[in-house]
Formats: sequence, C-alpha cells, structure tokens
Amino acid sequence: MKKVAVVFADGCEEIEGLSIIDVLRRLGVQADMVGLNSTAVNGAHNIKLTCDKTVDESLLDYDIVAFPGGATGAENLRDNEKLADLMVKRHEEGKWDAAMCAAPIALARYGVIADADYTCYPGFDKQTKKDAPSGHFKENITVTDDQHKIITSRGPATAWAFAYAIAEALGINTKDLKAGMLYDYLAENIQDSL
Repeated sequence: MKKVAVVFADGCEEIEGLSIIDVLRRLGVQADMVGLNSTAVNGAHNIKLTCDKTVDESLLDYDIVAFPGGATGAENLRDNEKLADLMVKRHEEGKWDAAMCAAPIALARYGVIADADYTCYPGFDKQTKKDAPSGHFKENITVTDDQHKIITSRGPATAWAFAYAIAEALGINTKDLKAGMLYDYLAENIQDSL
C-alpha cells in the first residue's frame, strides 16, 4: 500500500493539509497526519488539528511527504533542523516530496528544489529564488517535476489540484474520484460563479 505523510506545523493552512488527507484516504492511500513537534497542532485559523504521530525517522519510509502552506506554518517547517535533515535524506534517496503555498520556502532552504521546476504562493518566490537560485519558478496551478520528484502548488484554492497531483505521482487513477467530488464539474463551470 502506498503511504503519504502530511506534516502539520503550528500556523499551517488547514484546508491545504486536510484536502490532501481527505483525497488520498478516499483513494485508499495510507495518509498520515504528522505533527511537526506535537500531535496537537493549531492551524493558521485557530482550527485545532490532532495528528496521528510526530516527525521521526519513519518519514524516510513514506512514498511522498507533503507540506501544506501558511506563512507561519511554512516558516516552522523551514526552520526545523530535524525535519530538514530527514527531507534532505529523502531527496538523496530519490523519494517524492511535495509542498504548496508558502511551504516551498522550506524545500528551497533544504536545497531540495535546486534545479527543479516548482511553484508557490505569489510573492514567496522571492525567498525560494534566494535560497534555491537554480530552481525554475512557474506560475502553473500545480507543477510536478518527475525528474527531481517534486510536486508543488500555489495556494488554498489549488489544494484539490495538489492532492490529485500527489495521487497521480503515486500512479493512482483519479478520474472517478474527480467526477465523484465534482472536481471536473467545477473545472468546467467555475467561470459561471466568478
């Protein structure tokens, strides 16, 4: 069975992390909520999250480790040395990593997005370009770099697209779930509600 860890830090964008967990569990993927320092995490909008476990060496065993954004949450991920060491090891082992919104600043600081195609929340590319000048910033909704095994996305409204991109990187067919969750309907009709 495929396994994905979503790392939640205080100040994270709750919708971004929970969307990944929700979509992957619907698809039958083991999706674990991993707290950065504690199983009790307070999100950016004061939503209390209860994680399954905390960051430890088992992160090396996951097929993909994903980070939700939120400026404070992303900074907490970026500045955690234990997490940084584990993510660098994962990268050296050729494993998939994912980050959205502000969280690519963590991957940039770790050196994980060097030479890779990626995206992030508007404005945070200033920091990613400083820490990973060889990375290739894009403005796409999601960016999957198959060569460097990095998946990134822009912000809260792109959380489902990000979750589906993670599933697809695992080789999972998302067609039926996209239809069942009305994702295709949204894609076709969103202009009508703007």
